[in-house]
Amino acid sequence: MTVTPCLQNAQLRQLIERYAEVLKTEAHRLGDHGLDEAEFYNSGLFRGAIERVRGQFSATMREKREFVRHVLNYMQDQNFILDWQSAGEANRHDYTVTMPSGRTSVIELKGCLDGNNTNIFDRPPQANEFVIWSVCTNPGADPRHNAWSGIHTRLSAEIISRQQRVDGLIIWDMVCGTIGRPCPKIEQEGQPRITAIGPYELPPPCLYVFPATVPTARNNPHPPSQQLADVHFLQALHDCFQGREDEVSYVDFKVEYAGVDTVRTTHIQRGGATVMESGATAIRRT
Repeated sequence: MTVTPCLQNAQLRQLIERYAEVLKTEAHRLGDHGLDEAEFYNSGLFRGAIERVRGQFSATMREKREFVRHVLNYMQDQNFILDWQSAGEANRHDYTVTMPSGRTSVIELKGCLDGNNTNIFDRPPQANEFVIWSVCTNPGADPRHNAWSGIHTRLSAEIISRQQRVDGLIIWDMVCGTIGRPCPKIEQEGQPRITAIGPYELPPPCLYVFPATVPTARNNPHPPSQQLADVHFLQALHDCFQGREDEVSYVDFKVEYAGVDTVRTTHIQRGGATVMESGATAIRRT
């Protein structure tokens, strides 16, 4: 078992790598820049164009927000949530969701979890529960690497260092279940589990339930994970999109002192079995 059942399409990854090599060696033949091969590569034009395209893909949130809007509207239509609102750019979170229980669930939208942007979040005071949602639209990314990087390397350090409670994590987007990211949950025992929403055909989400309190080495060194039902938005997603109990991951952090360092151990359990566990790792915030 692995940190997430999501798979990277190895064949697609190889195609991407080969195409990248071709692009690097043949880029001077593209466009009407008027430069010979040596001038082209010495000018910085190629590197500048690549960085511009990369920045455009990384910076835009329009496609990600469109996906989340479809999901939240569908959940509201199916009565799994009462209402939702976009928090706007002035806030350090993205969505506020009112649950049928009356609880307020606050959602922070992130990308692939392997970058420093994952560290930037603040739990607002009105949140009864605070959830991070990873929308990684790069089909060439490795979902298993990103999930572990996000949970252990980044989120655990922020939760412990800044005392920022996070109740759960969602790893799920429009690439899930496509050729770029095959999903083993789509068909098990001959029963396809796909939910069609607008332009998307979605498998069940990957859900991670975190502890209800922030770990501290002195007073609360190893709080257990909450149950799925304790985090109402995660439970609603699970029910709305045909999740199974043995697919839900439960995360806990053990914190202690090792000399001058504060170290934490991250443990993830799914289906009653340990799927990932770190060693005692010193917190090094970047």
